[in-house]
Amino acid sequence: MEIEKPPVDRERIIPTAERRGLILVHTGDGKGKSTAAFGLALRAHGRGKAVKIYQFMKVPSARFGEHRMFEQLGVPIEGLGDGFSWKSKDLEHSAQLARDGWARAAATIAAGEHFLVVLDEIMYPLRYGWLPLEPVLQALRERPAHVHVVLTGRNAPDELIALADTVTEMTLIKHHFKAGVPAQRGIED
Repeated sequence: MEIEKPPVDRERIIPTAERRGLILVHTGDGKGKSTAAFGLALRAHGRGKAVKIYQFMKVPSARFGEHRMFEQLGVPIEGLGDGFSWKSKDLEHSAQLARDGWARAAATIAAGEHFLVVLDEIMYPLRYGWLPLEPVLQALRERPAHVHVVLTGRNAPDELIALADTVTEMTLIKHHFKAGVPAQRGIED
């Protein structure tokens, strides 16, 4: 490892625009997209802001670590799906769940009662064609000016990336699963 000198001078950039709701996208093949979104949700909740989390691939009865913690904190988190496609017994039913879930999420965004709305794993139903992209983009464009929306999942569409204010691509460098280490409670769920 090469040692660096810590920076002591930096140009101070003073923002000139007004504060407003942001569209944030966490995408890429690396681990941490949902985790980053949940971190923002915790930060907003810690500041007394209303937060709502929708998970497009998790079942409504899911009891993963994030569900247990957000329930304790009083942050609503809702599973909208029936699991990942390879577990589905009926892909048309999975698609309908995504459409129904999107209707609820879109209504929440439009209502403007939440400071932050998380659309976790929404890229899957978009990529599979279960949700058309244009209504999602339209809802994001027409949302109340103070509402922040975070969207997660691999392979974010170019149109969504263009619309977003902040896009972070998580890059896979190394993953324990490829070394034969299985998923673990508290890390993957």
